[in-house]
Amino acid sequence: MPNARDGGAGHVVTGAEYVEQITARESDRRARAAFRELVLKLARPGATLFDFGAGTGLDARFYAEHGFNVVAYDVDSRMCEFFTAHCRDLIEAGRVRLDCGGYRDFLGRSSLDVGGSVDLITSNFAPLNLIADLPELFAKFHALTAPHGAVLASVLSPYFLGDLKYRWWWRNLLPLVRDGRYFVPGSQAPIFRRRLADFAVQSAPYFTLASVFRGLPAPGTRGAPGIDLRRGGRGAWVRLTTCRFMFLLFARHSGSSASH
Repeated sequence: MPNARDGGAGHVVTGAEYVEQITARESDRRARAAFRELVLKLARPGATLFDFGAGTGLDARFYAEHGFNVVAYDVDSRMCEFFTAHCRDLIEAGRVRLDCGGYRDFLGRSSLDVGGSVDLITSNFAPLNLIADLPELFAKFHALTAPHGAVLASVLSPYFLGDLKYRWWWRNLLPLVRDGRYFVPGSQAPIFRRRLADFAVQSAPYFTLASVFRGLPAPGTRGAPGIDLRRGGRGAWVRLTTCRFMFLLFARHSGSSASH
């Protein structure tokens, strides 16, 4: 799913133009690398991954080349065209499958060709920030995942100090504090920023927000050190102020509480 820069509306960046933009900044390259490293730590060898908002297939190809079975979805046809070309050999080998179509159709389908239950759903570079109604999406994720399944999502942080220079951040400070979320216009759809507490509420009863990770690795380390929400979770946002992204790990609920 294409994602606009820093809350400004404009033309939809997709396909080759998206790849050029998303690989231009060192911070974006480091954020992608940190997310991938986290996936490698969380997913068992040979696991089935579902890449939601897969875009041009940069991550899907990486996952497949590291031995995972990958099913991917994106709503944008130009993204899917680039994806198909970029991952053609892996698609032909049956190691990557791509589903492209309308978002409402994706939610409404009773089943997807995922080769069984999904072990880990990944969503890199903020597709969840384009979703207004998160509960119905988490209901879909619950239906796709195995009992031990999880969701790992990279989302735009509302706590990032670098956004304080923008007027739109200050205009939305009150809604963020009062409601736990706000949105700004985007080229494809409104772009939502949510506090951690709002993500926890929106994902229930299907998932629990289990861990939060900084969107960049700490200096001199590999990976993104996690924030234990059970210990000092109320101040977790302080450790997220230096990163444009934060990585959220949602653990799947099982049993009647998650039925729908």
